[in-house]
Amino acid sequence: MRNIFFLGLISFFTDLSTEMVYPLIPLYLMTVFGASYVLIGIIEGIAESLANLLKVYSGYLTDRFQKKKLIAFSGYFAGFIYKFALIFATSWVGILFAKILDRFGKGIRTSPRDVLVSESADKENLGKAFGFHKAIDMLGASLGILIVFLILFNSTGEINFRNFFVLSTIPAALGLLMFVFVKETKRLAPLDDQLNKPQAQAAQNAKKERPAPFWKSISQINGQLKLYLLVVFIFTLGNSSKVFLILKARNAGYNEVNVILLFLIYHFVAAMLAMPMGRLSDKIGRKNLLVPGYITFALCYLGFAFAETIPVFIFLFVLYGIYTAMITGVERAFVSEISPKELKGTMLGLHSTVAGIALLPASILAGVLWTNFGASVPFIFGAGLSLLAAGLLVVFMKGKLTVN
Repeated sequence: MRNIFFLGLISFFTDLSTEMVYPLIPLYLMTVFGASYVLIGIIEGIAESLANLLKVYSGYLTDRFQKKKLIAFSGYFAGFIYKFALIFATSWVGILFAKILDRFGKGIRTSPRDVLVSESADKENLGKAFGFHKAIDMLGASLGILIVFLILFNSTGEINFRNFFVLSTIPAALGLLMFVFVKETKRLAPLDDQLNKPQAQAAQNAKKERPAPFWKSISQINGQLKLYLLVVFIFTLGNSSKVFLILKARNAGYNEVNVILLFLIYHFVAAMLAMPMGRLSDKIGRKNLLVPGYITFALCYLGFAFAETIPVFIFLFVLYGIYTAMITGVERAFVSEISPKELKGTMLGLHSTVAGIALLPASILAGVLWTNFGASVPFIFGAGLSLLAAGLLVVFMKGKLTVN
């Protein structure tokens, strides 16, 4: 539990830092650099896709060398440098470079961190562990957004975006300091080693436990995991970047301060519910929570398609927080438990990479649909794909999953 707690603190401070600037980026791009919806979609899509594409290789390196703490630290350090890149950016190209740097770091750190969480938890509490980590993560994000909101609410002049970028470096540095308290986890020693047999034989067994080359590791995927990765791809194709939620609210007449408040509501709800949802998935099964989660997302996106009033937007951001709590930590627990032990990092990374492959066209498509057919169409499209993903899980996914 010690590792899970401090890994949670690392994510708490990192997300506090990130969310102090994340909701401001699309506003910064539009007001300072005159970026269009399509350009914002391209920037978000490229950055997010890069992060997810890196996760599978990061996961493989984690399995191969078992340096989970070091790999995770390097990824969080890249996120720290990202804030300085924002400070010195002078065009949308600079913002794109900064976002790529940030997502590069996220792509490196996520898989080893998730393996650390998984290996630090009991099997029967896996959902609870991931839920706890997600709750602390989202709580930090909520605090970061609250800080931005309070500063903007009491501000009388134009937004000085760079001041927020500078301020965000402080919690990012605190997150890096928390690594001092994280302990590296190790896989169980080979059976021969436990029985005190000759070291040469133990070393041979340990060598056998090393994952196969990357491309061979991917070929070992369980059939049910393959199906779930297809479901993730379809769902993510309609799940464009959260910046479109911000832009939808702004398009409906919300000012910058109110948009930040809506984003705060979303993060707070997700933070409060992530751990209970993870615990619930331990009791009723991952699939039985993922399907309602996808349906909740579909209802949320349909609401965003037609929302115009303040009460409706508040309700929808609450609903989006509920969906996030139902899906994010549970997905990782799900992939972790149906993956071969020696390939856990690779498969956790592959899950994110599949999502990344879909995320670039998802964000670009959302920007194109918005520009050519109106602000409602990207959300209707996303709701439809989410219902399709839920249907595939119901019809084809077995009730009880085993690893081949």
